[in-house]
Amino acid sequence: MANNPGAKKAIRKIAARTEVNKSRRTRVRTFLRKFQEAVTGGDAEAAKGAFVEAQSELMRAVTKGVVHKNTGSRKVSRLHAQLKKMSAA
Repeated sequence: MANNPGAKKAIRKIAARTEVNKSRRTRVRTFLRKFQEAVTGGDAEAAKGAFVEAQSELMRAVTKGVVHKNTGSRKVSRLHAQLKKMSAA
C-alpha cells in the first residue's frame, strides 16, 4: 500500500484519470453503436452521418490517449468498409 504522500497522491490521480477515461471510452462505444444501428436499419444517410460522428469521436479518443492510434485507425477503416459496402448494395 502507498506509504508516502507522493504515492498516495499518485493513487488519487490515477483514480481520477481512470474515471475520465472510462467516460470517454463509453462515449466512443455509444457513437459506434449508433453507427451500427444506422447500418442495420438500412438508412444510408443516417449511417453516413453516424460514421462521421463515430470517426470524429474515435480520433478524439486517440488524441486523448484512451485508444491506441492503430486501434482507432483500424476501427475507422472497418466502419468505412461497412459504409461503402452498404452504399454499394
